[in-house]
Amino acid sequence: MSAAADLRHSPLHDCHVAAGAKLVPFAGWEMPVQYAGIKEEHAAVRERAGIFDVSHMGEVETSGPGALAFLQRMLSNDVSKLAVSGAQYSVLCREDGGVLDDLFTYRLAEDRFVTVTNAANHAKDLAWLREHASGFDVELRDAIGDYAMLAVQGPDARALVTSLLAPGDELPPRMRATQLSLGGAPALVCGTGYTGEDGVEILCPPAAAGELWEALVAAGAQPAGLGARDTLRLEVCFHLYGNDLMESRGPIEAGLGWCCKEETGFVGSGAIRAMRERGPAEQLVPFAIDGPGIARQGNPVLGGGEVTSGTLSPSLGIGIGLAYLPADRAAPGTRIEIDVRGKVRPAIIRRKPLYEKEG
Repeated sequence: MSAAADLRHSPLHDCHVAAGAKLVPFAGWEMPVQYAGIKEEHAAVRERAGIFDVSHMGEVETSGPGALAFLQRMLSNDVSKLAVSGAQYSVLCREDGGVLDDLFTYRLAEDRFVTVTNAANHAKDLAWLREHASGFDVELRDAIGDYAMLAVQGPDARALVTSLLAPGDELPPRMRATQLSLGGAPALVCGTGYTGEDGVEILCPPAAAGELWEALVAAGAQPAGLGARDTLRLEVCFHLYGNDLMESRGPIEAGLGWCCKEETGFVGSGAIRAMRERGPAEQLVPFAIDGPGIARQGNPVLGGGEVTSGTLSPSLGIGIGLAYLPADRAAPGTRIEIDVRGKVRPAIIRRKPLYEKEG
């Protein structure tokens, strides 16, 4: 049996094949890396609207009288401040503060939540949550089979999705989530994204995903693959688990202290509080190559440090990336040198985000 036969197929697989997508293995799934080309798809999202299949992401439903108390114990953010129909970003940590995953949680009712996991971490996250559920009046359900997930992103994204709403319905604002009928199918529409552009993420029944995808493409959304998703997120310095986040490092080093509320007593809060107080030995920082060259994950920084993500920025036309550096060399404006396959490339530490729209 071939390796490809062992991969999970997205509910949108036939749509991708029909559109001529280049399909690649990703986190146990066969997913589109590009259609017309990464640069063209990237530009479509920045200038108009792109649509991504992110059905490889996982979902865990948490419900019951103890759901809030349980998630408050497990997630780094203050879940008690998450209103019904709200969305919240957090990290899931080990006792020593190492990051197991970064997550988005949507509160559907007072005692019902859906948490979206990263594809490669879904089974691990679910097992970790179940391991800690003892003593809480809560039900945990693996909901990965309940949803396909689409992301429609870009300046025109909301208008395109609105065209499929029932009369009188409205899309939720940023960091909110609403149950709506979209193109005649039920959907959880969320004002979130991973590109630095406005737009929504849509969780819908897998059987409805293909028709919804085709309707959004017909309305003007450009199909975009994982390649453009990566260049878009890196321009605005969003983390990628496995590159910029990992179990061996904590959220303070990664610049995610803002989503950690140690006073809630979440798993790992003690270690994270101690790290915040003493200050990290290294920090994740964005950089831009000063001249030709593109740094990639694993390239060493001379004098200490390592690149975790790197690409050629389609919007800026230069090599950009993220790297962990010693804290005393991590200030914006600091010049560094990166060993890119035996060639030394000068770079400069920048502030986040690396790309911003004019105005």
